[in-house]
Amino acid sequence: MYKIIIDSCGELTEELKADGHFQNVPLEMEVDGCRIVDDETFDQLDFLKRVKESPVGPKSSCPSPESYMEMFLGEEEHIYVVTLSKELSGSYNSAELAKKLFEEENGTDKKQIHVFNSKSASVGETLIGMKVQECEQAGMSFEETVCLVEQYISEQHTYFVLETLETLRKNGRLSKVKAFVANALNIKPVMASTPEGEICQLGQARGMTKALKKMVEELIAGVTNSEKRILAISHCNCPKRAEAVVEEVKKLAKFKEIVVVGTAGISSMYANDGGIIMVV
Repeated sequence: MYKIIIDSCGELTEELKADGHFQNVPLEMEVDGCRIVDDETFDQLDFLKRVKESPVGPKSSCPSPESYMEMFLGEEEHIYVVTLSKELSGSYNSAELAKKLFEEENGTDKKQIHVFNSKSASVGETLIGMKVQECEQAGMSFEETVCLVEQYISEQHTYFVLETLETLRKNGRLSKVKAFVANALNIKPVMASTPEGEICQLGQARGMTKALKKMVEELIAGVTNSEKRILAISHCNCPKRAEAVVEEVKKLAKFKEIVVVGTAGISSMYANDGGIIMVV
């Protein structure tokens, strides 16, 4: 028996929610003193409205070690945890501490626990969870699963395009002048994750349509054997834009499967209204 725990930056599809093996542990956000839990109570439209109206950027806090430890309870012998990149959040360190404390209290005879640093976010975490399940269903041992999934993480690529740079500006990650110029000229950055799980800018384009096309081209150029891989796309309040991206992808490559989901709370905070994230 196994359990896959994904922090709430990783969106679960309706199918995965009903599967029984997957669980989300929520992060929390704060906007102007309003505390928001990233669980089934999350109201995306209200959150985006608060972020837009706030003079300061939203903040987030990772799950406590106790929250993870509660998830470790149950009959499952194999516990796999997938967290947001440790370069972006304390979620990984919290999960590792939870593992250490749990094993000190309960030993390691009955349960095997591994924490994966996704080096990604959003649907990147989702794909990692799906890869874990694929290994378990194939009858692999715990050790074999961990080894194969870590290899999968090392080969994974994350890309995203932002509609607005305001959240980055409010969080102090972008100068006011640069944000103003980018918005005035309708410049959209094309971003990606580094192998270490940090964020880098690949390029930029004038207008969202050109930026999304550039992102798709970057993704296709970086993937091999696409017909054997699953492509995941998450969108923040823009399903039609996500559909257009899917169509653009299909013109250039064939994938084993394309999964599309809406962003949950933490991913909505990172992507902001209109953002698109792609992971393969």
